[in-house]
Amino acid sequence: MTAKKSRPALGVFGFIGLAMAVSIYFIFAAVQGDYGLFRRVEIVADKERLEAELLKLETEVARMENLTHRLSDSYLDLDLLDQQARDVLGLLRSDEIVVR
Repeated sequence: MTAKKSRPALGVFGFIGLAMAVSIYFIFAAVQGDYGLFRRVEIVADKERLEAELLKLETEVARMENLTHRLSDSYLDLDLLDQQARDVLGLLRSDEIVVR
């Protein structure tokens, strides 16, 4: 009797190689892809930056609304009107001295 050596079939190696290639592709896509982990970190950072900018803009809008209300016909702040006349028109009172 002769001993018969068995070799693994090439199909098994091909299947394992293909399975590894597909696995590596999906792992890469999960980390680097358009919807991967790195993109998620970028989106979270953008969200935090935009929220800070929104808060800053909301504060500025509230300040501008306050100034607009204070100069409206229904409510007139004389101090603010005086300040605006001085800044914009360069007006002075007669009892003031300008020092440059």
